[in-house]
Amino acid sequence: MSAPDRSIFRRLWDLSLPVIGLNVLNVLSLAVDTAMCGRLPNHEPALTGLGFSTQIVFLFMVAMLGLVVGAVALISRAHGAGDEDRVEHVLLQSTQLTILLSVVVGVVGNLAAEPMLRLLGAQGEALEQGVLYLRPLLGGTVFYYLSLYYAAVLRGVNDTRLPFFVALAANLVNVAINYCLILGNLGFPSLGVLGAAIGTVTSQAFSVVVLVVLLRRGAVPALRVRLRPRWIDGALAAELVRVGAPAALDLVILNGAFMAIIRMLGELDQVAVAAHGIGLRIQALAFVPGLSIAQATGSMVGQALGADDPEEARAVTRASLVLCAIVMTLVGLPIVLGAGPIVEIFDIELGTPLARYAVQWIQLLGYGMPIVGLHIAFVGLFRGAGATNTSLAINVAATAMQVPASYVLGYTFGLGPWGVWVAFPAFFLVRVALGTIAYRRGAWARVGTRIA
Repeated sequence: MSAPDRSIFRRLWDLSLPVIGLNVLNVLSLAVDTAMCGRLPNHEPALTGLGFSTQIVFLFMVAMLGLVVGAVALISRAHGAGDEDRVEHVLLQSTQLTILLSVVVGVVGNLAAEPMLRLLGAQGEALEQGVLYLRPLLGGTVFYYLSLYYAAVLRGVNDTRLPFFVALAANLVNVAINYCLILGNLGFPSLGVLGAAIGTVTSQAFSVVVLVVLLRRGAVPALRVRLRPRWIDGALAAELVRVGAPAALDLVILNGAFMAIIRMLGELDQVAVAAHGIGLRIQALAFVPGLSIAQATGSMVGQALGADDPEEARAVTRASLVLCAIVMTLVGLPIVLGAGPIVEIFDIELGTPLARYAVQWIQLLGYGMPIVGLHIAFVGLFRGAGATNTSLAINVAATAMQVPASYVLGYTFGLGPWGVWVAFPAFFLVRVALGTIAYRRGAWARVGTRIA
């Protein structure tokens, strides 16, 4: 690969920076829940319940991820081609589909919350805490989905600053409500994990309302929001499914792998599940810079292909690979060196079994950051190009090897939770190798999406 063009590198960084801030803020809402719940008298079952619940919340992101990936691919293509009417049509149709999807997920999720937690291995007080946290979050799915959706489509038209500032305000709302309701400060009742869920849902609702009001007032000329519903466009819905379904299935496989890990950990030692939940918070924050660059990469690749310029799309990809590798390496170093102090942030005493497990998992994540960065850059390319089947095939192949390896290392070789965890970062090497092959073959530049 040749060196990336400096102007493209700078454009990618400028577009990525607010996205990094936005995604950090999104992750912080869950991290704040965890940190504050770590100060509860029953913090261990509370954190274990949060660990189980977080995995289910990630699972229910699956369908929404597919819709977001499809909408951004279509909107960025149309924006790159200068087709404003197409942008508006995709925006309205995918908004309606987002609302319909969130209603289904909210109802089904609430009915299935307890059985799903039991399936993962939650028991006793950890199960009770998980249900208390999970049901309100799933009940407010419409706000969660719409906040993710509007931020994504704004990125598709090169506006990443507005969603960042709105998310900043929403996180302040979340912290304020959590401060009052989790531990019962300022005369409010102490609701524990339920208070954390209320704070998160309220902040998400705040974000959606503010974004809709600003877009209705013309804050972003490239996006004209219409609130009057229209009949669902079957052809457009099929196009969204064609592009988005593989991305959704991709996340199903990733979450399936994590659920298998949690199941193994629960059988080996339930304390390791709590450590896994803490590690997921750190992972979510650590992956943010790379994922944000990949999201910006997808938008720029889509716009380049919409303008019929595959060479620029390749230049964007080269810049993304370099930027992701550098940034994720810089993120990984302090994670490895500072795992102990990071664990103490969650008010967990070093030397305890929970702390030892958490340090092990966090350090493994840190060591894997550079190679994860390269993989993430390829994911951004394939999604932006609409070649989501390629990304899916890569993930299927790697996961099919990763999960059995976790079992063999954890059980057969007797390495316990560490053995279960270590296969996760190790098999990103396989993903990068397959991504490199797919990039060089170049089929992604010929897949694309229709813009009319």
